[in-house]
Amino acid sequence: MAPKVLVSDKLSETAVQIFRDRGIDVDFMPDLGKDKEALAAVIDQYDGLAIRSATKATAALIEKATNLKVIGRAGIGTDNVDKEAASKAGIIVMNTPFGNMITTAEHAIAMMFAVARQIPEASESTHAGKWEKSKFMGVELTGKTLGVIGAGNIGGIVCDRARGLKMKVMAYDPYLGEEKADQMGVQKVELEELLAKSDFITLHVPFIAGVTENILSAENLAKTKKGVRIINCARGGLVDEAALAELLKSGHVAGAAFDVFAEEPAKENALFNLPNVVVTPHLGAATTEAQENVALQVAEQMSDYLMTGAVTNALNMPSVTAEEAKIMGPWIDLSGHLGNFTGQMTDEPITAINIMFDGSVSEMNLKALTAAVLAGIMKKANPDTNMVSAPVIAKERGIQISTTKQDKSGAFDGYVKVTVVTDKRERSIAGTVFSDGKPRFIQIKGINIDAEIGAHMVYTTNEDVPGIIGTLGQTMGKHDVNIANFTLGRSEANGEAIALLYVDAPVPAGALQELEGTKLFTQVKPLAFDVA
Repeated sequence: MAPKVLVSDKLSETAVQIFRDRGIDVDFMPDLGKDKEALAAVIDQYDGLAIRSATKATAALIEKATNLKVIGRAGIGTDNVDKEAASKAGIIVMNTPFGNMITTAEHAIAMMFAVARQIPEASESTHAGKWEKSKFMGVELTGKTLGVIGAGNIGGIVCDRARGLKMKVMAYDPYLGEEKADQMGVQKVELEELLAKSDFITLHVPFIAGVTENILSAENLAKTKKGVRIINCARGGLVDEAALAELLKSGHVAGAAFDVFAEEPAKENALFNLPNVVVTPHLGAATTEAQENVALQVAEQMSDYLMTGAVTNALNMPSVTAEEAKIMGPWIDLSGHLGNFTGQMTDEPITAINIMFDGSVSEMNLKALTAAVLAGIMKKANPDTNMVSAPVIAKERGIQISTTKQDKSGAFDGYVKVTVVTDKRERSIAGTVFSDGKPRFIQIKGINIDAEIGAHMVYTTNEDVPGIIGTLGQTMGKHDVNIANFTLGRSEANGEAIALLYVDAPVPAGALQELEGTKLFTQVKPLAFDVA
């Protein structure tokens, strides 16, 4: 029997035809996604569900989807899909992360032009029968300095287009290496310099609480060059909108163009109705070409999986065959954890990543394992990074990836070692999978350990002196933090030592500060891992 797919949102007829051409039985009901009860009543009939943003694939819907194998989202955002519930039900969640990059970048450029020449206000005035030619004095883009915050996929396209407009481009991106910046023809700078020198600032980073959240805070906005114009077509919450409104009123900021807002739909906002502020209702991906691209891509991806088992752009499953997944599952988890450790520990731009596969693991699907490592490393910059997008991101950042494999060389049947290289240092960690199927860290910085991996951990480094264990235990106890596992290691007596604590809950900031205040530790770092 042919697989059956439900298209419950508006996808193009061409995309629907792809399903049919590939031998899939498809029901095209583009308004069904808006009626959650009607959708829930029929969802158990389908192997695949193709959606945009109107359909909400909630845990309740997934519970009724007893035959569903794959959910395909035409677009990048999957906030309307309960990925945890889907994973537990064995349902693959796919998206199309690269289908709207050009469209979004072009919208940012269009918004920059609009605010530079006050086009919306001038158009409204002219429609009203006024001829206020002298009122709308604009500025040229040629020769101006554009500051790009986030030089990844979309930001990189914006840099390229801006250089074509003869703008001077500087970029702030902790993961952008000097060599890649040179290739892009942009000047790599720190945020402070970008704020002080940019005539235009455009944002192209994901929203990450506590990281990119309010990256243009009131404090940072005050550091900008007088007369700056600010464009945000990335995500709401990256800019303190109220603070920006005050700087627009004072004249420090000459204009702003926003496609995204902290609260959407934005019916009210501090930026609304201010002079020379251009606003659009989250239109970044709203072009015919982009919508067609993502629709065709999701139909191809879902068809590939349902007909051949191939997995592409999955957010909750590695791109491996079903046979490989049975053996590789724990090793993919381990590889992700190794990458995640180095990613969380590394603050400066990464220039190279070296991965060594030893023993039995060296005969597995190394491409998938490498992708898992890269995804773990990149999650610090973008939590939505998956095994498919991570290698692309690493390549675009100019990171050199190398892998080696060797026959069994030690006590373990197989292990994986990850080394991250920056301009300042190298950082390495190794791990293996024990016979119980659980991943372990077995070496950090060349120091042998045996550490179980937990969702919440604390990593410390110190000189090998008495009192370290007591201090760690007493401090955790004082702050009501229960230690599930405590691992120590040292290079030699009185040399460098490390500790890795697996704890039951996130460690309070006060406990970390107290440990730092003892002066016993050269490093105290909280870590988090996605452990099932």
